[in-house]
Amino acid sequence: MIGKKRLVVLFGGQSGEHEVSLNSAASVIGAFDKSKYEVLPVAITREGRWVAGISPERMAGGDNPLEIAGKEVGVEVVFLPGDPTVQNLVVPGKGEYWQDGGKIDAIFPVLHGTYGEDGTVQGLLEITNIPYVGSGVLGSAVGMDKVLMKTILAQHNLPQIKFFSCLRKDLEKNLDSVVKEAENSLGYPCFVKPANMGSSVGISKAHNKEELIVSLSLAAKYDRKIILEEFIEGREIEVSVLGNDSPIASVPGEIIPLKEFYDYEAKYADGFSNLEIPADLPEVTIKQLRELAIKVFTALDCAGMGRVDFFVAKSDGRVVVNEINTIPGFTKFSMYPKLWEASGLKYSELLDRLIELAVDRQRDKNLSQTVFKD
Repeated sequence: MIGKKRLVVLFGGQSGEHEVSLNSAASVIGAFDKSKYEVLPVAITREGRWVAGISPERMAGGDNPLEIAGKEVGVEVVFLPGDPTVQNLVVPGKGEYWQDGGKIDAIFPVLHGTYGEDGTVQGLLEITNIPYVGSGVLGSAVGMDKVLMKTILAQHNLPQIKFFSCLRKDLEKNLDSVVKEAENSLGYPCFVKPANMGSSVGISKAHNKEELIVSLSLAAKYDRKIILEEFIEGREIEVSVLGNDSPIASVPGEIIPLKEFYDYEAKYADGFSNLEIPADLPEVTIKQLRELAIKVFTALDCAGMGRVDFFVAKSDGRVVVNEINTIPGFTKFSMYPKLWEASGLKYSELLDRLIELAVDRQRDKNLSQTVFKD
């Protein structure tokens, strides 16, 4: 193992996107060059327990990591201490997971949704002083919260569709008021989404008042904050971004849903959507999309990776920003790695670059003084 980087890949998590994370992590772990890296899969159960040494494939197959932990070699319940001098996983009652004196070189959180993509895990990783892939606490948090994200993008004068937000308590207290605001400001159809969820979980397209009420109820199951958005008849375009302070953008790709919109099933089940990479667009539009993707990424203080989603209006070619995903999917159907492959960066090379960016960002962070000195 001498010379290999020791990587921890976090997956699973307490989120409605738990299963998506398993699929993404399986792809990521399988693609790392094992001559360069010692990769340890670490599952986070739905209850929030960490278990090292069990593969995402086994969890997807129904194995309970807590029932296996301690019974198979290398499979242990662990925790990650906030002590930056440790930089190792710890097995309760047994000591450090690796007892060879080595440290974790980097952590790759392949976690989607709440308690993984929203800045919470990133906060823990910041304290450990271990390099980790992706955005920090701030970029992750605002990238996850669609309301805050869109508010910040508006301050940067980036083109967006109309939207407004409400709370779950607003639905309980005055549902009629929320419905009237949606009808007056957005009209039908409109989209209803949990503010802090991805992979189209809890998202609906409402065509009338009755559907709007059902959609609000569904979104409220997943988040206390709900966002309602104007519908635009547009092509769904995605651009991958890679980098820290000087990010670059991939060629754009187009999602062509075979259903009414690009929902959970269309994203993760084969046969429900087509991908066109690169997207068939005018050069001027491609240039605009790539420039806007980088502006979104930097405006939200993102790092490492991100996938920015757009609509290109079918009527006049107008480009509007939809959202950013700071931990985009890495499954075999996912656009993020596919767009980079089409841009000349192979999957394994992309992973290498993400680890390099994580290390570079941590090195830059450690240049900042934490103690005041004259």
